[in-house]
Amino acid sequence: MRLRQPLAVTTYPSAERSEQPPVLLVHGFCSSARRAWLETGMVRALLDAGRTVLAPDLRGHGASPAPTSAEEVDAIASAQDLLAVVDAYDADRFDVVAYSLGARLVWELAELAPERIGRVLLGGLSPTEPFAAVDVAELRRAVHDEATPSADPLIGMIAGMIRAEGARADGLVTCVEGLRSTPFAPKPWAGGTPPWFVVGVDDAMTHGTGELLPLAPGSQRVAMAGDHHGVLVHPFFRELAVRVLDH
Repeated sequence: MRLRQPLAVTTYPSAERSEQPPVLLVHGFCSSARRAWLETGMVRALLDAGRTVLAPDLRGHGASPAPTSAEEVDAIASAQDLLAVVDAYDADRFDVVAYSLGARLVWELAELAPERIGRVLLGGLSPTEPFAAVDVAELRRAVHDEATPSADPLIGMIAGMIRAEGARADGLVTCVEGLRSTPFAPKPWAGGTPPWFVVGVDDAMTHGTGELLPLAPGSQRVAMAGDHHGVLVHPFFRELAVRVLDH
């Protein structure tokens, strides 16, 4: 059996001694821990609140290894990667802030570690699987043949995102293949603490997220100005994360 390489993780230790659990930050598709969390100020906001931060790059993203097969990056395997991050830190409990694809994977992570996952803020979560309708062969062709755009606007959009990642492009197509094989079909939230949902009023990806609330009794949904990217970079998102995790 081939051993999986671990994810690349940056740990930002709290400057003060704290009994609070670490915060796991999980970024979205075609992003990285640096772009989603360091450059937006989320890491600094959590450190200023006295929290230790674990910021991994998902497989195929950032400094993490590229997947060698779709099975390495399906939703279950990706959630196992995240659990390995907190295991390596030896954390009995952990809180989470996640965005977009990261939020979808945390729903799976709660199934793997229901007693260990604490307070959770999920931003930009789509209630359906955005990759379910993607023809992976056509996506791979579109990524490598920019001169002949795909007739499918969804594939064209995703291909553009992937192409912008340069050398990581093939691994990101494989990520789509893996996620497509395990589409998001949410079960009741398994964590002991109900999550908070944050959606942008101009974010078409999150339309229908309210349907997830009955699956997580006691959860809260916050709508704020902004599209899918705008919510992630907005100061209110950082402020809310600090409040939710200290609640």
